[in-house]
Amino acid sequence: MTVNIRFDIYKNWVGVITLTRPEAVNAMSIQLLTELSDTLKALHYNRDIRVVLIIGEGEKAFCAGADLKERKGMDEHQVKQTVSLVGSTIQQVEDLPQPVIAVLNGVAFGGGLELALACDLRIAGKNAKIGLTETSLGIIPGAGGTQRLPRLIGMGRAKELIYTARRISADEAYRLGIVEYVYEPEQLMEKAHELALEIAKNAPLSLIQAKTAINHGMDADLKTGLKIEALAYNELLRTADRLEGLQAFQEKRQPQYIGK
Repeated sequence: MTVNIRFDIYKNWVGVITLTRPEAVNAMSIQLLTELSDTLKALHYNRDIRVVLIIGEGEKAFCAGADLKERKGMDEHQVKQTVSLVGSTIQQVEDLPQPVIAVLNGVAFGGGLELALACDLRIAGKNAKIGLTETSLGIIPGAGGTQRLPRLIGMGRAKELIYTARRISADEAYRLGIVEYVYEPEQLMEKAHELALEIAKNAPLSLIQAKTAINHGMDADLKTGLKIEALAYNELLRTADRLEGLQAFQEKRQPQYIGK
């Protein structure tokens, strides 16, 4: 059986998930989703991996969304099951404790963009095109796009992109705040590695708690958000890494964090 997901480790701390269906523009088949879900389950409890990158294989596509050829042969019940699988798998990405960076090496349409929106950060090659294109197909974004995009760029802009099914360039995505960086395609993976390592050098438990505080706090009022932040902070008080950070600061050296 052809493998649709490859997992590699870069410099010990960075996990790289590659969608490996370039012949199908890395579209989300049931097999790809199942393999991705299994990979995410394993990563969820892997404290050796401090940052995760997600990228598509090839030079054309990050992920073109749902596998419409596969879906064409499904009945209504099967379609509902598959849409649910897409949504739950993308939710697993958001629920990973580690920071996750989407590396948009090409087109990211529909579910492909929804996958990227579930990541913490997004960087894109200049050749990338993105869009929530579902309304042009008689449906709507069904794996978080109607919820995550407005939270990222505001309701008005998100409605415009979803209502028009517009496909935009990487530079436009940067201007709107959908992606954090845009690079030449040949620089993209190098820059992704650099960003991942810049994050990964910090205390891994701190990264986890910072992500928890931000993600949960954003969906709450400020007072509740501050309580969430305090709880996350308190989780770190007795860690060996906090003591190591203080010791390293006093000794004017780089801290050696172990995630404990």
